[in-house]
Amino acid sequence: MISSRLMSSSPPVGYRFLREVIAVAVRWYLRYGLSYRDVEELLAERGIEVDHVTIYRWVQTFTSELIDAARPSRHATGDRWFVDETYVKVAGRWTYLYHAVDQHGQVIDVLMSARRDGATARAFFARALTFGPAPVEVTTDRAPVYPRVIDEHAPRARHVQELYANNVVEADHGRLKARLRPMRGLKRMRSASTIAAGHAFVQNLRRGHYELTVDVPLHDRLRIAFAELAPTL
Repeated sequence: MISSRLMSSSPPVGYRFLREVIAVAVRWYLRYGLSYRDVEELLAERGIEVDHVTIYRWVQTFTSELIDAARPSRHATGDRWFVDETYVKVAGRWTYLYHAVDQHGQVIDVLMSARRDGATARAFFARALTFGPAPVEVTTDRAPVYPRVIDEHAPRARHVQELYANNVVEADHGRLKARLRPMRGLKRMRSASTIAAGHAFVQNLRRGHYELTVDVPLHDRLRIAFAELAPTL
């Protein structure tokens, strides 16, 4: 059930539904293998009538706002990075998802790109460095672009390219793809980027990489974090 305390909240400016209702819908969508219609049905069972298209708009609009609101409580990244790319189909075309995880299992950053090249890898590393100190070790596949990019952005880091050393980030790829499967194909790059970022955010909350959830039992972490963040919408 959605708590009765929702009745004391208010909608975001320009919206009809309460902040906590929006936060619950976004949380359900990002966490579970649900479609927008599934979320619509779950809300209807709780007496909240909202169209699935509206829920789509909530996810696209408020995911980034929730991530930004939680940013001050995010832990700094570890100093050992595991970096990899995987393929995701968007609008019928294969695109690239860059993904970095640290030794503690924190997703450092994700980036969707239509290209797999040096410019994209450099942009990804530059953005990832904003979340903590430069790494002392970076594990990647054997793509030829990485030695140059690491020399530029983390020149003191040891570069590891051993077979199977990147299993930790490849396992995270699998979790994201499992979440994308019920969606039956992404239609827009912006939507794909939002969902990838939201999925990483949820994983980090569940793993205790935010002060919001670090001392909270695993099964309560998302519920409590999204309730705490809802007033910021």
